[in-house]
Amino acid sequence: MCSSDPVDPSTELTLPDADPPTTLTSLSQLPSPMTLTPPTKSPLHALHAEAGARFTDFAGWTLPLRFSGELFEHRRTRAEAGLFDLCHMAQFDVIGPKGLAALDTAVVGDMGSLAVGRARYTMLCNESGGILDDLVVYRLTSEHVRIIGNATNHDVVREALLTRVGSAARVTDAGVEWTLVALQGPAAERILAHAAPGTEAIRRFGVAPATIAGVRCWVARTGYTGEDGFEIMVGRSEVEAIWKTLLEPVDSTIAIPVGLAARDSLRLEAALPLYGNELTLELTPFDAGFGHLVRLEKPAFVGREALAARAGRPDQVRLIGLVGETSRSARHGHLLYADPQQPTRAVGHVTSGAPSPTLGHPIAMAYVEISSAVVGNLLWADVRGRLEPERIVSLPFYRRNQPKGRPS
Repeated sequence: MCSSDPVDPSTELTLPDADPPTTLTSLSQLPSPMTLTPPTKSPLHALHAEAGARFTDFAGWTLPLRFSGELFEHRRTRAEAGLFDLCHMAQFDVIGPKGLAALDTAVVGDMGSLAVGRARYTMLCNESGGILDDLVVYRLTSEHVRIIGNATNHDVVREALLTRVGSAARVTDAGVEWTLVALQGPAAERILAHAAPGTEAIRRFGVAPATIAGVRCWVARTGYTGEDGFEIMVGRSEVEAIWKTLLEPVDSTIAIPVGLAARDSLRLEAALPLYGNELTLELTPFDAGFGHLVRLEKPAFVGREALAARAGRPDQVRLIGLVGETSRSARHGHLLYADPQQPTRAVGHVTSGAPSPTLGHPIAMAYVEISSAVVGNLLWADVRGRLEPERIVSLPFYRRNQPKGRPS
């Protein structure tokens, strides 16, 4: 595997219309809503500027949109490894012997069976079953749970945890002192193991303590790119040492810094949902195709009654994959029609769409009526006033080690 990529680093992709999406020091008590204002800049901002990053504002943060060009960054992550600054992600701790049981009543998934050293993907819903946010819950110790959510939903998740966990456990804003970086790609395991021997033994959706560049941290093996990869939870004041270490060459392999633009195209190829696009307050987990996360056998959790009723009804819409038959990409919000001769009633809408750097053609995810959600059928997207053919395909668009190219 080469340490370079033939792609011109100055080449840039056309971005989707939607914003990109889909953590051991002392812990601070959760600040009040009046004082909880995230820092404007990442603790890595100076290093990003030195690396020539182009910045963007997102969810109250100034973050790198791209470094060497999103097409280059995307392909290098698929071929070797990319390093992502995820300082903006919402991070909370639930601490105490009753914390896990209290959290079990707050989310739709089964937290009671979550073992120490394991992580679980779940969702936070309101009383009507609408999705407030999707979360990854990490059980760091028997009495310490770390929760990672979306930056745009920071306050929503905070208030829900405070209300639902209540006095059963201590809820803290981990993002005050902690930050998060992610190393993703087929070479991620080798690069990280060089810096922190033993991390290669962490299983998928596992989490364990580690030391990188002399810094104590937590390493988890989850991800948002469709590749193997790791998230490193580290104190904000110590993250620079880890970032620099993970960008050092390992034999002929070098991880490169990657911005939000390539992160979005990577997650789209892997058909991973983004809150605000594929997941919204108007959708339940069942509507979004994540009904398997909902544990109705639990005696009580917020939204259980509404979700139990929804589980008994047939689906009206389905999240599907689309491959563009032309070079024009369907984008977030574009309407879809079943008959190009009679574009009078839309049968669905695009949630995310962009050119796929890996596959070489436009791709999109969309919600469409069940009657129209047949793999192999054509739909027609209204792309800025012109109808473009889109073929329905199975999700995800990309799996590791699959052949590249447009499906036949």
